[in-house]
Amino acid sequence: MKIIINREKLLPPLGQVIGAVERRQTIPILANVLLASRNGILTLTSTDLEIEMIATVESVSAVEDFQTTLPARKLFDICKALPEASDIDFDIADNKVTLKSGRSRFTLASLPAADFPGLDEIDEQQVFSIPQNKFKALLDKTSFAMAQQDVRYYLNGILMEISAQSIKLVATDGHRLALSEYQTDISISDAKQVIVPRKGVMELARLLDSSDAPARIVISQNHIRVEAGNLIFTSKLIDGKFPDYNRVIPVDGNKILSIDRELLKKSMNRISILSNEKYRGIRLSLAPGNLSIQANNPDQEEAEEELAVDYDEAEIEIGFNVTYLIDVLNVLQCDKVDIKLKDANSSCIISDSEDLTSLYVVMPMRL
Repeated sequence: MKIIINREKLLPPLGQVIGAVERRQTIPILANVLLASRNGILTLTSTDLEIEMIATVESVSAVEDFQTTLPARKLFDICKALPEASDIDFDIADNKVTLKSGRSRFTLASLPAADFPGLDEIDEQQVFSIPQNKFKALLDKTSFAMAQQDVRYYLNGILMEISAQSIKLVATDGHRLALSEYQTDISISDAKQVIVPRKGVMELARLLDSSDAPARIVISQNHIRVEAGNLIFTSKLIDGKFPDYNRVIPVDGNKILSIDRELLKKSMNRISILSNEKYRGIRLSLAPGNLSIQANNPDQEEAEEELAVDYDEAEIEIGFNVTYLIDVLNVLQCDKVDIKLKDANSSCIISDSEDLTSLYVVMPMRL
């Protein structure tokens, strides 16, 4: 069996599905990508048994329909290294596939397509659409706060809360919380909460583009599926109960500090150089019109910087992990941020001064 496909048509979808392939596999076929040609359309499928990605390529010159699997990363590296706009000729035998392009020739070992695992069929319980750029923005604004390999497995992902009028994403690692909301008419009857695992979140953020083309989202009991352009992404959901995030958001902060976001971020980046490398603590000392940021480390080194701020409440001193604050300032795109405080032992809320659709909670630390 033979198939001819242009490198520029194959490389982008291959790059999309490669994210599901783990570098170290206990099951050999999971290191492969499934290639299936039917009626001139080539389908590429990859999976790690938790997520599955399917991308399609149209206008493929194939003599007959076929299915085979090839080592995903080797195939991707070969295609990436070939000259631009070149044609790739696939010659498919029983357990070998030969790739020819110009004077280059590669022979790859294949595994039977019949052995390639697929995720279970999903029952569509909730279906709605959202512009890709809006969904990507929600993921980018919250994903940094997810836990990594926490024993509280339900924190190793993002809570997606869907109601008739909005979609809300929430992430927390127990020390900070990120929340972002997009208001739109989803037209669903029942509100629903699901937890999308960390790897699925990171891959979705990579795959979605910045256009306003729609992403069709399908939610079932155990899976989420996102259909965007020529890509179908499916992920298992985390089976667990996400904490009640509303109880974590302080409601009685009465001291509000307003400051230029970029100015504060640059200042914290400078001060963090001399913070404790392990704990990353800095001290914020607030007085009317003035913010002092200080850091020190076990080598008796110190850093301090003062900034003029819009603040006219009582003096307060409070400690934070500087990395958590910088992470928030990096994802916000506004000119000015508001930081709402109560006292030295309570969490703060950071938000855009003019847009409250996203907010961030950071717990204080003792210094």
